[in-house]
Amino acid sequence: MQGRATTRLPISPHQRFHLESHGVLRAGRLITDKRQSDDGISSLQALLLTLASRVGVGNIAGVATAIAAGGPGALVWMVICALLGSASSFAESTLAQVFKRKVNDEHRGGMPFYIEHGLKLKWLAVLVSTLAMVGYGFVFPGVQSNNIASSMEGAFSIPTWVTAVFITALMAFVIVGGTKRIVAAAQIMVPIMAVGYVLAALVITLVNVDQIVPTFRLIFASAFGTDQVFGGIVGAAVAWGVRRAVFSNVAGVGEGTYGSAAASVTHPVKQGLVQSFSIFIDTVVVCFATGLMIVMTGSYNVFAADGEPIVEHVPGLEAGAAYTQEVISTVMPGFGSAFVAIALFFFAFTTLVAFFYIAKTNLVYLTGTESSRVGDPVLKLGMLVITFTGAIISADAMWGIGDIGYGTLGWVNMLCILALSGTVIKVTRDYDRQRRAGLDPVFRPSELGIKGADFWESDAAAAEPARNAEHEAR
Repeated sequence: MQGRATTRLPISPHQRFHLESHGVLRAGRLITDKRQSDDGISSLQALLLTLASRVGVGNIAGVATAIAAGGPGALVWMVICALLGSASSFAESTLAQVFKRKVNDEHRGGMPFYIEHGLKLKWLAVLVSTLAMVGYGFVFPGVQSNNIASSMEGAFSIPTWVTAVFITALMAFVIVGGTKRIVAAAQIMVPIMAVGYVLAALVITLVNVDQIVPTFRLIFASAFGTDQVFGGIVGAAVAWGVRRAVFSNVAGVGEGTYGSAAASVTHPVKQGLVQSFSIFIDTVVVCFATGLMIVMTGSYNVFAADGEPIVEHVPGLEAGAAYTQEVISTVMPGFGSAFVAIALFFFAFTTLVAFFYIAKTNLVYLTGTESSRVGDPVLKLGMLVITFTGAIISADAMWGIGDIGYGTLGWVNMLCILALSGTVIKVTRDYDRQRRAGLDPVFRPSELGIKGADFWESDAAAAEPARNAEHEAR
């Protein structure tokens, strides 16, 4: 959604490069660590839960909009923004782990937790948590269900009310099962949608293999103003590339912190590195795959700020999901709308699942319990109602409210990460020190002078080294 803010840590370029390159090199091995506990989930499961919210409508329609307004060069700036934004994701996810809590035998954490326990601003944490619970529980889901319903109606002529009933029933089945079922749904659907989508892009690339070099030449020339046609809109390429990257991966907005905190790891930086890698998957892999096949097949139009066409490869084609539909139609005529509808279903539904988890975590923070006799039924019923109604009514108002909500949460989170950046750097140095000593890092906040990290001082945290030794032995 437009209005999402992103965060940049106040660290040197060398330190930022270290974090990002370190994340790319280490994340793969950390993701395969299947360690989990009865009250936590594995790093991979947490990554998939976070990707469920990151990979969504923006990966299809958002990328197309960026190309329409900024030209092919917007793809380069989208990737650059994502790589820089991975530092923001690293910071917020690390903080989520540092200040998480164990509530009724489940790991819970996220933005309000580190605002209260890290910054000691209880009032702000309550305000942020309330906004997040209302937004993710009662507003944002309507946008996702609307996208599913409208795409199904356009592709298969399925009435919106039929789709509304189906996705509402499916959501009810998932959310009634609690955290474990939510994670299980993400664990199944996210790999299917991501791998399937990228494979489709790969097939289209192979079919147009002779266009690979010219396409990359055009993309980079457009990005840096050396292309004769798109050189005049390089500013728009930068602006739209950044906007779409933030729209898609939500780095620094706090959305990824809730899933990150649920992971059972021995050191917060481990999950920070894994979550920074999720930005790479979302934007550099999935978003760029969309953009590459759009540009490669010439299935796009580009317009100046005044609406006048700069390039019109497909006259009358509207910016958005229609670009991707046109791409698929070049390889499989008549299947474009069906492909996009199916892709949007997976992308948007997994986002719905992640939204409920985020709303639930904020409810847990506000009530202090996993099972609120009033809050739980209200949240579940409210989300099901907005999922149903969002599918059958216009989502314009929800988009507007969502923009304001995301913008507010993003700016608050940005300021909080900046205020806690010293903690992030301190924890990162501790992780690096232990790695250099040949150890599998274990977090002991008292040794670093970090207060408020009660989870790590508890008996559960004390058992982690033993669990880690058992894991290594296996």
